[in-house]
Amino acid sequence: MGAPEFNPSAPMNPSPQSSPTFRDKLFTIIFEADTRAGRRFDQWLLYAILLSLLVVMLDSVESISRRYTATFTALEWVFTLLFSLEYLTRLYCARRRWRYALSFYGLVDILSILPTYLALFVPELDALLAVRILRMLRVFRVFKLTAYLAEVTLLAAALRASRRKIMVFLSVVLMVVMVMGTVMYVIEGPRNGYTSIPVSIYWAITTMTTVGFGDIAPKTDLGRFIASLMMLMGWGTLAVPTGIVTTELAFTQRRSAPTTRVCGECMTEGLGAADNFCRHCGAKLPPYQADKPA
Repeated sequence: MGAPEFNPSAPMNPSPQSSPTFRDKLFTIIFEADTRAGRRFDQWLLYAILLSLLVVMLDSVESISRRYTATFTALEWVFTLLFSLEYLTRLYCARRRWRYALSFYGLVDILSILPTYLALFVPELDALLAVRILRMLRVFRVFKLTAYLAEVTLLAAALRASRRKIMVFLSVVLMVVMVMGTVMYVIEGPRNGYTSIPVSIYWAITTMTTVGFGDIAPKTDLGRFIASLMMLMGWGTLAVPTGIVTTELAFTQRRSAPTTRVCGECMTEGLGAADNFCRHCGAKLPPYQADKPA
């Protein structure tokens, strides 16, 4: 057999895997929090979100807002520009930009900065109730806090795993309140405030959840007896979903430690450290990067 032909265009030492690009490194820092740089980025972003929420809350107090109007306006623009830069950077890093833009956190990002920009094009901002309400969308920033907490990822996984059990439980509760509401409509009737079956079901829900607004109350002895039984049932009803989620939470935590690993294709969060492919879309994942906390 002859010697293999020499190809001058081939690399001298081909590596089995290409080194990550600047965009890949930036993706790891911004979308994940298991590296030292990622944790620092998330920490500073958390501080910025909390401060911006504090500004929004103080700005809603009329006496404080009237005194520090210029300061609050300047701070709001600082936070808006900061979050705008973060949003554009996330779009740059995401392989599927529209998928990120239409994701939950993508919509939260745009809703948290959009009102400030819209205020530039709407004169007499304080005179328009609709625009004032739109400005309050800035509190959507609070939802961004959950994206950087590993404990929230763990809790979300437990809720997803127990959703079928919870749905079955809620179905049983729904049947109980429908039956008991219908019974109370027959027993109490319109003369005691139970004007229809939907109104009676509303009473059954408030009673079984131990809320008890008091706008409708049974007047007959039999109605009060049924109401007492529903109140006692309500205590047990509130404990069942808590036990389901707690049990699933223990199993989820035992199976695998939560990570902030994100798929760049479908933006699925909380992927396992040992995963080579995304469990949602099947895309190949880059090597997992994680550092020990400083």
